[in-house]
Amino acid sequence: MNIDLSDIETRIEREIDDAEATVTQPRGPEDDDHLAARVVSPAFEGETLVDQHEMVYDALEEYMTDEIHALELKTYTPEQHDA
Repeated sequence: MNIDLSDIETRIEREIDDAEATVTQPRGPEDDDHLAARVVSPAFEGETLVDQHEMVYDALEEYMTDEIHALELKTYTPEQHDA
């Protein structure tokens, strides 16, 4: 399975208001179904960490069923990210 990381970033950015997403393969291309994502969005303000992560998982729903086995996720509001 070969996942296009830019497709994953685009999907997150399209589904979450004003999001900036960076997706990597921390284990390298040989383990391409394990991904890491850093997502920054003002939409996370006032949301719990669990709710922030749920927003990302909801955005990636179609990918999470077949293509992504594990996702290391870090979410930030713009203020948290800039601090």
